[in-house]
Amino acid sequence: MPGCDPPDAGPAVRAPRRGGGGPPPPADRDLGRRFAAADPSAVRDLYERFAGPVFTVAASRLRNRGLAEEAVQEVFVKAWRAAARFDPERPLGPWLYAIARRTAADIARRERRRPPTGPLPAALPGPEAAGFDDTWERWTVRCALRDLPESERELLRLTHYVGLTQAEIAARLGLPVGTVKSRVHRAHRRLAQGLAHLRDDR
Repeated sequence: MPGCDPPDAGPAVRAPRRGGGGPPPPADRDLGRRFAAADPSAVRDLYERFAGPVFTVAASRLRNRGLAEEAVQEVFVKAWRAAARFDPERPLGPWLYAIARRTAADIARRERRRPPTGPLPAALPGPEAAGFDDTWERWTVRCALRDLPESERELLRLTHYVGLTQAEIAARLGLPVGTVKSRVHRAHRRLAQGLAHLRDDR
């Protein structure tokens, strides 16, 4: 799954109210119908419309800007995956905020034993992360890497993150250089296959 900056969440972190009974506004209903129909432009519009409020929901629970931005990424990926199950006659906001609360709770549990990184400032604008395209692509690449066999994932880590040459990787792992070359090529091919839809969506 092009770029849009998220809206400003406002001068203070204030989570949207729970509830949300009643029919959605006409604009949101149209967006909900397009989203439920898996219209790719709808998920971008959804991000533009709700990235700021979703950020405040996550930030009110996590009290950490970086974790709240991570939660925003996860929320919109989860929402897109669940689009076919969304009832467009329901308001979009409460549905997204429920996903945001669950996601923030999951991240909070994961981070519970880690040292705190400092409180969230009282006045904080909305997320300054990249637009939805960059968010989506980063998340998709991360998932594609996670799906690789561990040995291939390690080869790509040594190649792209550590910056070793194939000869250096061979020496570190005790493998012939030819074996490293063939395995790196296979890992790149698997990764390209896992990310083919990003090329198709452009």
